[in-house]
Amino acid sequence: MAGKFHLRCKDCSYIVKDFKEWFSLNQKCPKCSGKWVLAEYQNDFSGLIPVINEANGKAKDLFHYFDYLPLNNTDNIVSEGEGIIPVERWEFLEKFAKESCNLDLEVMVYRNDMNPGTGTFKDIAAALVASVLKEAGVKEYVVASTGNIANAFAHYLALAGISLTVFIPQDALLSNEAGVGSYGQRVYRVKGDYHKAKKLASEYSQKYNVLISGGNIDPMRVEAKKTMVYEWLRLLNKLPDVYIQALSGGTGPIAIDKGIDELGNLNLINKRPRYILIQPDQCDPMTKAWDNAKAKGFPEGWQQEYPVMDNPVTKVPTLATGNPITFPIIADVVKNSGGEIISFTENEISDVARLVAYETSIKIGPAATIAVGGFFEALHKGHIKNGESVMINVGEGVRRAPELMNEMTYTTKLVDSLDECEPTDRAIFRDGLWIPFNKYSR
Repeated sequence: MAGKFHLRCKDCSYIVKDFKEWFSLNQKCPKCSGKWVLAEYQNDFSGLIPVINEANGKAKDLFHYFDYLPLNNTDNIVSEGEGIIPVERWEFLEKFAKESCNLDLEVMVYRNDMNPGTGTFKDIAAALVASVLKEAGVKEYVVASTGNIANAFAHYLALAGISLTVFIPQDALLSNEAGVGSYGQRVYRVKGDYHKAKKLASEYSQKYNVLISGGNIDPMRVEAKKTMVYEWLRLLNKLPDVYIQALSGGTGPIAIDKGIDELGNLNLINKRPRYILIQPDQCDPMTKAWDNAKAKGFPEGWQQEYPVMDNPVTKVPTLATGNPITFPIIADVVKNSGGEIISFTENEISDVARLVAYETSIKIGPAATIAVGGFFEALHKGHIKNGESVMINVGEGVRRAPELMNEMTYTTKLVDSLDECEPTDRAIFRDGLWIPFNKYSR
C-alpha cells in the first residue's frame, strides 16, 4: 500500500510524499517553512462507511481504520487496543440540567480513562506515533510534556523499541515522572515552566539531531484523534451537538474538524459540534484571550492577541500551558463552531471527583474534573441549549493522581470503640455532595 497517503502543507499546498521525507525536512515545508501539514489519502472516503458499519464486534483498536491512517504496513502497528472505548450516558447530569436549568439534554461521556495503555486521551495518539516512527526507522524521539502525553509516548515507544527523552516542567507530578522513567525512558525535570521545557527540548533536538514531537498540530496526533468522529458514528450513528473537553493545547477539536471535513460529502454528518473548551482558572490564558476578544466584538487580528502566563501555579499540571501558541488555531476552530472557551475553578476539582465517583463509581483524573466541571459552568452561562446532545471527553482516569485521591476522602470517621460505630446508608452523603453545585442552577 505504498503511496496510500501524502502530506500537504496547509499554507502553500506543497506535497511531501511520506513521513520519512517529512522527518528529513525537520518537519518544515521546504517551500514556505510552514509546520502544519495535513494527511491526504488515495482511498475514497466512501469506503469508510462499510468499515464503520462493520466495526461492531470486529474493531479491536484504532487501526480498524487502517486505510485512513498514515501508515503503510500493518507489520508496524503498535497497539494495545486503544481507541475502541464506550460512550456512556450520565443520567445524573441530565437530571441536574432538567431540575436546575429546565433543559432536556442527552449527556454522554467518552471514556478515554478506559484506554488500556495509560488510561488517557493520549493513548490513541501515542499508538499511531509509535507505529509511524517504527515504520520510518526512528530510534529516538524527544518531547516536552506536562505529563499525560509523556506517559503515553513512553509506554508505546517502549513497546516499539524506541528511546524517548522527555522534558517536564518543575511542577510536573512525581507520579508522571515515575511513569515515564519506569519504561527506561529518559526524564529531564526542568527548573522552570512548560514553556522552558519546550525550549530545552527544542535545543536538545537540534544539538543531537533527534526528532522532536510536532506538538498539537502534529499530523500523527491529529490523524489518530480524528478517529473519534468514526467511533461516534459507529456507536451513536451521529455526532453530538456540543463537545466539551479540558483545554491545554487543543489537538482534540483540530482533529475532530479534520475528521468531519474528510466525511463532508458523504451525507453522514449534518453539522459539526459546538466546541466548549474548559481551562482551569489558575492557568487559563486562552479563556482570557477569548473573553477579551469577545468583549471587543472579535476585531480583525484578534486571534493573535493572547496573554502569556509564566510559571503558572495550578492543581492541574497536565493543563499548565501558560504560553498558548495554538490559540490562533483553536480560536478560529471554536468561533467557527459557535462555541466558547471558559474556565472552571480549581477549588472545586475534588468536589467534582467525589460527585462523579458517587454517582457512577468512576474515578476520574484532575483534567477530566475540569471538563465535567465545565459542563456545570456552561449550563450556568447558557451555553447549552434545550434538546441538545452533549459529549464530555473524560480524558483520563485517576491512576496517576494520588494527590486527588487523597482529597476525595469524605466518609471517614475516627473512632476509639465499637460504641462509636453504627450501621450506615451511603445515601446520607448524596445531598452534601451536591451542595457545591447548587450555584450552577438557573
